Amino acid sequence: MTEKEKMLAGMPYNASDPQLFADRRRAKKLCQEFNAMPFDKDDERMSLLKELFQTENTCYMEPIFFCDYGYNIELGKNFYANHNCTILDVNKVKIGDNVMFAPNVQIYTATHPLNAEERISGKEMGYAIEIGDNVWIGGGAIVCPGVKIGKNTTIAAGSVVVKDIPENVLAGGNPCKVIREL
Repeated sequence: MTEKEKMLAGMPYNASDPQLFADRRRAKKLCQEFNAMPFDKDDERMSLLKELFQTENTCYMEPIFFCDYGYNIELGKNFYANHNCTILDVNKVKIGDNVMFAPNVQIYTATHPLNAEERISGKEMGYAIEIGDNVWIGGGAIVCPGVKIGKNTTIAAGSVVVKDIPENVLAGGNPCKVIREL
């Protein structure tokens, strides 16, 4: 099994693998170009995002944006991300249609072993994240590895989402929990 296959399977993998290193460099270069592009160059910015995400779906993202690989991010239609979005996509991040991220949203599939010896060895893991259709994630929210957020849900600003959140709810806090049904 390759290190990339291990990474996508949620198994411990070596992030310094030459292929993974090259893939991250590609993504960092495209993010850097996107972030430096003049704001009025919409077509060129969209072209860079399509190359980064390897998709034909259109989206609108404000700079500054960072990700690890890009190709592990699956965007639905009509996605919007405000400034300072970070998606650590060492595993799949599936984002549904009509999803909006406020400024400073962070999506983390990446994690490290809790055992210090294992962590020092350089191994890491990643667990997929799914965000349903019509979700709004408020400013400064953090979505942690392995989480699923149901459709039509709003995540309040500043929330830390560590467990699955169902459909049709307002959820918030640290840790994020359901506040009320919508």
